[in-house]
Amino acid sequence: MKSPTPLRLHLVIILVGLAAPCVAAADDPDFLAFSLGGFDVNDDEGSLEARLEYRSDLKLFWFKPFSGVMVNYDSVVYGYGGLLLDLYLGPRLVVTPSLAVGAYHEGASKDLGSAIEFRSQIEVGFRFNDRSRLSLSLDHLSNAGLDDKNPGTEALVLTYAVPFSVFLGH
Repeated sequence: MKSPTPLRLHLVIILVGLAAPCVAAADDPDFLAFSLGGFDVNDDEGSLEARLEYRSDLKLFWFKPFSGVMVNYDSVVYGYGGLLLDLYLGPRLVVTPSLAVGAYHEGASKDLGSAIEFRSQIEVGFRFNDRSRLSLSLDHLSNAGLDDKNPGTEALVLTYAVPFSVFLGH
């Protein structure tokens, strides 16, 4: 049975994106983001998950491109890319909805029904003086009905995003 949750989450992200000109005002650098959390937190095939993402400072209207790779303890590898939107609620709080598509290899983990998987995510973060961020995110990963089998999964992840210039010595 397919859950309506992913469609609702996608609609919320799109609506937030349309409202973004009123909210997104701060300019941020590109980031390298390191994440650690739980894969399949909503089901019985939970595992430790780690991610590495590059979040560009380029803007396509209000959206920014990003790409990354996720692995888990049960040999999942998921490479993905998509668009995110940074919404600033004051100088410190950042809400970042995002959508991505990528290639999923299940390893010894959960069979999501397809090698092509879509990720919708909402992230809430605190921005420090050096512009780095500490965030908590919840995401949904599924094949969006590309296959008859579409169990989907959720992840709860803690992320630390560092301005990319730090790694270049600036």
